Amino acid sequence: MNILLISTNRSKQPVPVMPIGACIVAEAAEKAGHGVRLLDLMFHKEPLNALESELQKSNPDLIGLSVRNIDNNDMKNPVEFFKDLPSLIEMIRSKTQAPIVLGGSAVSVMPEELLQYSGLTLAVPGDGEIVFPELLKALSGNESLDNVPGTAILKNNTFKKNPHSSRQILDGCLIPDFYKWVDVDSYLSNLSTIPVQSKRGCPYNCIYCTYPMGEGREYRLCDPESVVKAIKKSASFGLRNFEFVDNVFNSPYDHAMAICENLSRAGLNICLQSLELNPLLIDDELLSAMEHAGFVGIGVTVESASGTVLNRLRKGFSVDHVYNAAHVIRRHKLPCVWIFMFGGPGETKETVQETFNFADRYIRPRDVAFFNVGIRIYPGTELERLAREQGVLTLPQEEMLKPVFYFSPTLDVKWLMKKLQEAMTTHMNYISTNSLSLSYLSLIHRISYRLGVKPPLWRHTRFIRRGLRFFGADA
Repeated sequence: MNILLISTNRSKQPVPVMPIGACIVAEAAEKAGHGVRLLDLMFHKEPLNALESELQKSNPDLIGLSVRNIDNNDMKNPVEFFKDLPSLIEMIRSKTQAPIVLGGSAVSVMPEELLQYSGLTLAVPGDGEIVFPELLKALSGNESLDNVPGTAILKNNTFKKNPHSSRQILDGCLIPDFYKWVDVDSYLSNLSTIPVQSKRGCPYNCIYCTYPMGEGREYRLCDPESVVKAIKKSASFGLRNFEFVDNVFNSPYDHAMAICENLSRAGLNICLQSLELNPLLIDDELLSAMEHAGFVGIGVTVESASGTVLNRLRKGFSVDHVYNAAHVIRRHKLPCVWIFMFGGPGETKETVQETFNFADRYIRPRDVAFFNVGIRIYPGTELERLAREQGVLTLPQEEMLKPVFYFSPTLDVKWLMKKLQEAMTTHMNYISTNSLSLSYLSLIHRISYRLGVKPPLWRHTRFIRRGLRFFGADA
């Protein structure tokens, strides 16, 4: 079959993200014997014109729409990415009646709602590189699509999600040939990194998290040697800045250590990042191994420095683990961004102050603290159940595509926003969602690239914020 895949994501905040999922699926479909083209809309100023041109050139037998995010998870300034779908589908239908399939990480989270909204009938939630070739096989053989494992179908207004026949992990979880599918140079000039995925699945029970929906609760691990081999191959094309995009890099601990040790032995002269470290599994041995492997930046997702909030969020680690991680990090040179989320269940003025006290005392001035406010509520999560129980959420599930947020009923949002603004005024290494939505952030990335600045740019947050304020910007 002649396949056209479309990566619909056009958000450049905080940096443009290479569509690893769409590229992996493209390679899997091509390996299955199909002709595949991928249209990445990220840098097209007129996406509909680009789509029209591509449809005329490729004349596809089937079209896949990859949707990365439903929205930007910003309670203060929400942006709904799914609203791009109707105009894209209308353009497609004006040129062809070829079947359209929805896919991407957003579809793994809310498949029924996105099918209802888009007016489409077929979706691939979950492991696209496994499911999509099987779907193409069924279509090629004129077989019924009702029972293709791993697909979701909306038929006669009835939603059906077929279970996966397999949960194996394939080579496709590694690094696709990005140069073949997307404009790599445009991504690099915006300080984007090369995404690497070394595992799928998440066994943790955070009440708001959607990873288990798309990836399952059991780990499926890539062989550490294969991970390094894939990175080495990409490095041979001149790529130098890689980022592990696993939901948690250092879990399982032994798997992360094996990857670092293999990277150290390979001596690739590359720069690595991971912004998803769990404080439960941070120790000196891990950070030393990451330093030797070539890591130049890490992120620790703690959400809160209050034991009360951590327990209510079911993070699986205690406030003691948070403080221990801080002590370990201070003994190493790796730059670190700490990720917090205010407003969760049990959040009060006192718990907010606990987090600010921790950030003030234990986060090094050269490191960064990122603060988000409010938690996006997704259907099927424990947070949804709690929000309904507390009366915070009353909308039916089918109306939850439009972002809805949990914010603790025991906390005043205006007080918190004022408190956060005061903290950012006195701490140049603090940032918030407002910082990520600055209209000139992309310009900063491009200028930094021309000046030879290497990712991660957040390492220079103090100097960037001071510079912007010097020129009168509200940063």
